[in-house]
Amino acid sequence: MEIRQLLLFGIFSLSLFFLADAWQKEHRPAEVLQQAAQQIDTPTPGAQLSAGGHAAMPADVSSKVLSGEKIKVRTDFLVAEIDTVGGDLRRLELTQHRDSEDKNKNFVLMQQDANSTYIAQTGLIGEGLPSHKAVFAAAAKEYQLAAGADKLEVRLEAPETNGVKVAKVYTFHKGSYVIDVGYEIANHGAATIQPHSYFQLVRDGKPSAGDSKFVSTYAGPAVYTEAAKFRKVEFSDIDKGKTDYPKNADNGWIAMIQHYFVGAWLPQGQVQREFYTRRLDGGLYSAGVILPVAAIAPGQAGTVHVPLYAGPQDQDSLSKLAPGLELTVDYGWLTVIASPLFALLSWLYKLVQNWGVAIILLTVLIKLLFYPLSAASYRSMAKMRLVTPKLQKIKEQYGDDRQRLHQAMVEMYKTEKINPLGGCLPVVVQIPVFIALYWTLLASVELRHAPFVLWIQDLSTPDPYYILPILMGATMIWQSFLNPPPPDPIQAKVMKIMPVAFSVFFFFFPAGLVLYWLVNNLLSIAQQWQITRASEREKPAHGKR
Repeated sequence: MEIRQLLLFGIFSLSLFFLADAWQKEHRPAEVLQQAAQQIDTPTPGAQLSAGGHAAMPADVSSKVLSGEKIKVRTDFLVAEIDTVGGDLRRLELTQHRDSEDKNKNFVLMQQDANSTYIAQTGLIGEGLPSHKAVFAAAAKEYQLAAGADKLEVRLEAPETNGVKVAKVYTFHKGSYVIDVGYEIANHGAATIQPHSYFQLVRDGKPSAGDSKFVSTYAGPAVYTEAAKFRKVEFSDIDKGKTDYPKNADNGWIAMIQHYFVGAWLPQGQVQREFYTRRLDGGLYSAGVILPVAAIAPGQAGTVHVPLYAGPQDQDSLSKLAPGLELTVDYGWLTVIASPLFALLSWLYKLVQNWGVAIILLTVLIKLLFYPLSAASYRSMAKMRLVTPKLQKIKEQYGDDRQRLHQAMVEMYKTEKINPLGGCLPVVVQIPVFIALYWTLLASVELRHAPFVLWIQDLSTPDPYYILPILMGATMIWQSFLNPPPPDPIQAKVMKIMPVAFSVFFFFFPAGLVLYWLVNNLLSIAQQWQITRASEREKPAHGKR
């Protein structure tokens, strides 16, 4: 196979990766989620956790998501809205992050309206105990973190039933996206109770607002345990009942992931827990964990609490909260390469305080790292360029005799000391690193709304004036003139169309990704031009041998 064909194959393979990746995102039909018609089942512990002999939820409790009074909570990082029905967290704004479309507004991670649903629910399982359908009462309708205070507590109480008094307590922390959610259970009855608790995230299966239709990112549940490590749970797998994650463990967490942000229940300690995911009515999905509560004798009290992290996928913060939580930053199958790349990118940012400049410096460093491989590739291409006239004569001489043509080409390669694979293999070796860097730039929340220069004020969104994609297309055209001209007419046409196609395709890519490709192309052009020029200077001496 000729070097041109191999290079063309490599280009098409890389193009296929990006095209397949961009279009793999599932598009579900739009569903009008009427609040009164949404049905969310109360989870029931499996065999391992139900050994305590708890009672099931009463059958007459309404299965619809109802609304009660709203309780608003404000901290320096969060604006939360809690519903008295179930004490659900129905809305959550992140004050340190802007909305994807309107940067004058806060980013809303959780909400429930006619177009979307993403809420956090909890409850207790046992006869007469309050689930996410019970009605709670609070002392006030508004709470705000006081100046100088480190935390804010919001207490909701359910009516006493069968002598059991339950309070649901939210604890918000200053400068944190962690919300402690727990229950205080006082048994004033005559019998010992042994309840279970559940903590779940419920959302629809639609893509997150503001996500690009041309850049695919994962949205859905994920489960982590020490034994099985990180497991994504696709919505489509939940529909089919083909989920593959540990259902029971004494460690781990469960999360709902979307581009740049994550909500995760983080049970503490080595307590037996049961993870679950399920499809609900109205196009909704739930992902949660069930925990046992120690037996509570008459006159005694018990507690259970689980921290909820609901915020950006900041890897430094996530790694400190729970083992493996930083894996929610979705680098795909090349995490082992992407993670060090992000660490290097973050270090560069600390030096220059501009993510765009950091991307440029990272591209330069990667180019230097692979300089020997790239140089070998360009030398091989330069040699192929010099012998192109001889190759064309051989093709004209042997015409359609493929066997003799192949033999003549092999003899020419031996005579000229050219390895036809020399220009392709070095490129193939670098492809995993380039793909890993692609995911690094795509998945890092730090680049969200990060300005570069002049008209580029957000590296995570497409260039508003398409200047970077056009420049990138121009560099591809420039680079094509440095490559050996393909003798095959079809290949020649494809190589001419490729820069235009890539430019249009990159119109929809985040500016940070296009910036990387543009800088990489410019560096490649400089390197290839220098090597080609040096090879052409050697041509006279070569001809005398």
